[in-house]
Amino acid sequence: MLVKQLDLPAIQPFASAYINESDQAMKHFHYSYRNDFKKRLEDLDQRTFMRNELAACIENYMDGLPSSSETYASLSALREDAPAVVGGQQAGLLTGPLYSIHKVISIIKLAKQQTSALGRQVVPIFWIAGEDHDFLEINHVYTESEGKLKKKGYPERVLTKKMASDIEYDHAEMQQWVKDILSEFGETQHTARLKEKLYEAAEKNTNISQMFAWLIMDLFKESGLLVLDAADPELRRLESGFFKQLIEQNKEINESVLAQQDVLRREGFKPMIELESDAANLFIRIDGERQLLFSEGESFYDKAGRQYSLHDLLHEAEHEPANLSNNVVTRPLMQEWLIPTLAFIGGPGEIAYWAELKNAFENTGFKMPPVVPRLTYTIVERNIEQDARELDLSVERIIAEGVDHERTAFWERVKDQSLKELIDETEKQLTSQYEQIKKLSDEYDPGFNQIVEKNLNFHLKQLSYLQLKSDDALRHKHQNVLRKYDRVGNALRPGGPQERIWNVYYYMNRYGESFIKDLLDAQIEFNHQHNIVYI
Repeated sequence: MLVKQLDLPAIQPFASAYINESDQAMKHFHYSYRNDFKKRLEDLDQRTFMRNELAACIENYMDGLPSSSETYASLSALREDAPAVVGGQQAGLLTGPLYSIHKVISIIKLAKQQTSALGRQVVPIFWIAGEDHDFLEINHVYTESEGKLKKKGYPERVLTKKMASDIEYDHAEMQQWVKDILSEFGETQHTARLKEKLYEAAEKNTNISQMFAWLIMDLFKESGLLVLDAADPELRRLESGFFKQLIEQNKEINESVLAQQDVLRREGFKPMIELESDAANLFIRIDGERQLLFSEGESFYDKAGRQYSLHDLLHEAEHEPANLSNNVVTRPLMQEWLIPTLAFIGGPGEIAYWAELKNAFENTGFKMPPVVPRLTYTIVERNIEQDARELDLSVERIIAEGVDHERTAFWERVKDQSLKELIDETEKQLTSQYEQIKKLSDEYDPGFNQIVEKNLNFHLKQLSYLQLKSDDALRHKHQNVLRKYDRVGNALRPGGPQERIWNVYYYMNRYGESFIKDLLDAQIEFNHQHNIVYI
């Protein structure tokens, strides 16, 4: 595994400014993400956390998940004085797109780095957004067939706003879907082993979030990683007190975010969080569905028209906290209250929306942790590297720009322009001659024009068909080159960053379970360069 680096600017404008440490971006955060870890640790040491309760909650949640001695060492360290590097993601099927894996690796690597730098154990924690209810975002994996990407969705439908942790699946249906995905990836020497693992994950768990957690721990159990689910009822009970604070301060929190968004707009940045002036920034679960809450005076309501008093919600927080959940505004605040967070690992979008939360942190008595840009990767297989070389394209350029421009330019070069020009000229002449026919026929039978028009359209369609078949023949002649363009484009920049499309099990099916260990062991620094990994 060879790693090269590429200076690839973040697509998100604010994230790009933040990564470059511009004063305009950095003023919206409390710490530098490069060199304030010691200062952050000193600040954490002045606070009190429910360490034993949190560790017990995580240990209970992880009971039954793949684990190792490193897992229990992390739990012991968390009970003592260890801070944590934290990051989170939705519970995607088969772990979702590659960026989930990149985020876990970032969490583990930064925790290891800061353990050495600070001389104190730092624990890696992955926070699963099991309360998220957008099933369509997590229910699919991409495969490739005949040069085209295929979105392979899980067939069971979820018609309500259920949290991922409440979405139970049929075991046989899940195993069949896994089988179909691996079949699309292609049979290799590693397929049988992967199928066995994925079948085990499907069989041992009952809901989408649990299966995600099981797979993440199966991949990273030797690293000391801990996982928790935001929708875990036991965790919710632990969070009961802070839910009360969020309910009581909902207006203040919302107004602080809206004000910060105005500041960012004036600075030329577009806010990421879609926020209404009456948002309470919490959800309540009613009849199994998640409903967003809004505030009006001293009362609250949801979009279904149900009304709640302040007393109602405080009672819910006290006695049924599992029915409450956070949104994009309050989730970071809950994390800060709950976990001794040395640093938060974020992607470009997260960096941008955390910039809108500085005042909200201050209003709840906290400082925002250092927000560290996660590591980014593009995986380059040998056959793809060879195809790019034969097309005289650099891997770096494909990663940055894709291949659409070069593919189109190649097609224009090889197209038979003389035939196209002849067909175009024939169409013009034919249309002109038919106009003369229409003028003559109009003198003695105006209704005859419809027949003339129909006849013209028939001939024009035949000419279009001739052009189409000519193009088909040309594509067949140059199919090897065109397929290479498709392969390298789909592999390295499939309409956007590779990490947003491809799934880790595609690569593990080709290169085995050691693929993850090799990624973890690769010498990669948090220098915010894009990592090109040749395998």
